[in-house]
Amino acid sequence: MGGDAASYHAGMEYRQLLGTDLRVSALGFGVWTVGTTWWGVKDEALGLELLRRAFDLGVTFFDTADTYASGAAESILAKALREKRDELVIATKFGYDIYNNPERPGQQERPHDWTPQYLRKALEGSLRRLGTDRIDYYQLHNPRLDAIQKDDLWAELEKAKIEGLIRAYGTALGPALNERQIDEGVASLRERRAPTQIIYNLLEQVLGQAILPVAEKEGVGVVARVPHASGLLEGYMTQDTTFESGDHRNWRLTTNERKKAWLEDGLKKVDMLQRFLDGRTIGQLAIQWALRSPAMASVLPNIYDEAGLTNYAATFDARPLSDVEYAEIQQLYAENFGLKTNLIGETIR
Repeated sequence: MGGDAASYHAGMEYRQLLGTDLRVSALGFGVWTVGTTWWGVKDEALGLELLRRAFDLGVTFFDTADTYASGAAESILAKALREKRDELVIATKFGYDIYNNPERPGQQERPHDWTPQYLRKALEGSLRRLGTDRIDYYQLHNPRLDAIQKDDLWAELEKAKIEGLIRAYGTALGPALNERQIDEGVASLRERRAPTQIIYNLLEQVLGQAILPVAEKEGVGVVARVPHASGLLEGYMTQDTTFESGDHRNWRLTTNERKKAWLEDGLKKVDMLQRFLDGRTIGQLAIQWALRSPAMASVLPNIYDEAGLTNYAATFDARPLSDVEYAEIQQLYAENFGLKTNLIGETIR
């Protein structure tokens, strides 16, 4: 089964996705960075290399979706690691009707279809593109509360689980960080006992502060994406950072004034975190912080080059985050790092 001990790596941490029988690498791989062109990876060979290298470094949890490049992000995962299938935990998502609605410019949302019939169609398509007979973790993709409360949809998920087509199911909340996702995440955990995926990092804690205590109490897991706050906590951003046309990260740079304000605000906060970097990089600190809760199963950083991948994979060999350091970071956050404005909490992905 996915995530068997044969794939475990001495330098990696593995955790239970609470509420399921899945054991995942604490560092996961969001296939959106290599299965689409949103993050500057346009060479399929590079994408394949990064996926395979991640597996070699102990990553067993790979998260994709049928809507990413209309299925191409599922196909590249199969192409890269098909022969390792039994050692992987494959997560994908459904809900956007990719068959009747073309991709929209700027990664705008397509219409959802939450009928049991569409679920079956989406599931069949994902199984085919992934080249597998089961999906380990099947997620509602950016559902609103009405979808989480749709009994016939969840009954169909349970039926597909009984049939062996999926092993576990949950929700992935988004697309942009929005406080309404607190209600969606809590409903997923409490009403469906289904794990949930959220935007969560030490600069954007609003969802985690509300959802993680519920997850811990209910014994149901959480997965975090954007643990590096859209690049701020990766360590490369400066006031002069730019991206080529078509790169997903350009969304932040709609106007020069907005770019300047967001970067100035964020980089001041990053500067105040430098004193915590003895024995770790800023990227590793962000991952250690995000994994603090016992309900947090895995984090999904944006991986688009070898340097980032190896840096993040080395997190579990770096000096661990102490209780004192964690408390000091939380105090900084509570005080908004001493700043009067807060322009961080608008992340997407």
